Amino acid sequence: MPTLRYPSPVEAVMSSASEPAPALSPAEWEVIKVLWERGPLAARDVFAALPRDGRGRPVHDWSYRTVKTLLSRLVAKGAIDYEQVGNSYLYRAAVSQEAMTRQEVGGVLDRLTRHTGAAGRRIVSTVLAQFLGDAELSDEEVRELKAALDRKRTARDAKKPPRGRGRA
Repeated sequence: MPTLRYPSPVEAVMSSASEPAPALSPAEWEVIKVLWERGPLAARDVFAALPRDGRGRPVHDWSYRTVKTLLSRLVAKGAIDYEQVGNSYLYRAAVSQEAMTRQEVGGVLDRLTRHTGAAGRRIVSTVLAQFLGDAELSDEEVRELKAALDRKRTARDAKKPPRGRGRA
């Protein structure tokens, strides 16, 4: 029986497969992250699972009703869906974390590089350097990133016309 291999986060984000992903507000990101981490949850469980500070107090001053509103917005955007179980609803992510990450990073790069020409390429390098500087990467993730950069270089070089030595 063949072993299933799931893509690493680097492979998933770098892949060209594009699952439609809606734009989310920072508050909506906080809610959907809980669903990615914990799977299907009732609204009260999402509310209880939101980030807390070192003293166990919620990081956000959100009421339960605010969380319900955020869940409704995420359903309307197609980012999550729900199933009715008895008198409760179980919410689950309908869009993968990788697809949302691709869209969010793509949006940042687009905003930073739009209409900048050659300067935009330098901005991409700066953004990547910032991400790498801030990230805590395992040796495996470093290898995956190096491989992704090597694939990018190979693809770029394959598109370049061959250089001639003399005139025709």
